[in-house]
Formats: sequence, C-alpha cells, structure tokens
Amino acid sequence: MDGKRKSDIKIGASVNIVLKQDQRSGKLTKGMVKDILTNSLTHPHGIKVRLTDGSVGRVKEILWYSTPINSVKLSFIIRL
Repeated sequence: MDGKRKSDIKIGASVNIVLKQDQRSGKLTKGMVKDILTNSLTHPHGIKVRLTDGSVGRVKEILWYSTPINSVKLSFIIRL
C-alpha cells in the first residue's frame, strides 16, 4: 500500500516515510506510527505521520500492521 489513504494507516503500523529534508533525494525512514497528522482522508504525496522516535514525514509505504487482527487481514489478502 502506498500511504495516500488515511484509512490504510493505523497507529502502530510499520511504515517507510520521507522526511521533509529528504524529499529531493527520496531517502526513506522506517518506523512505527505514533500519530496520524493529516486531517484529510487522502493526500497525493502521502499521509503525514509522526513516528515513535519523533520523526515526521509522509508515508510512502505501509510495511505491516502490529495488531493481530490487521496482521490476519493482511496475510489473507497476500494469499489471494
């Protein structure tokens, strides 16, 4: 998932984000979502989040969800 829809991003999800200072290079930073900062339901450049380490950036990739229910849903989708 590409991180452009707020409904796809959950607190505790493991994601790759692009920090503001890394937008030109496209360097990704990996972490777990602490807060979702974007108010709108979608954003063309990715939903803005704060990671547990305090980094703030836009989600480029959702890697996995940490809750058991979401993990089951994801593995079910992957098996299809």
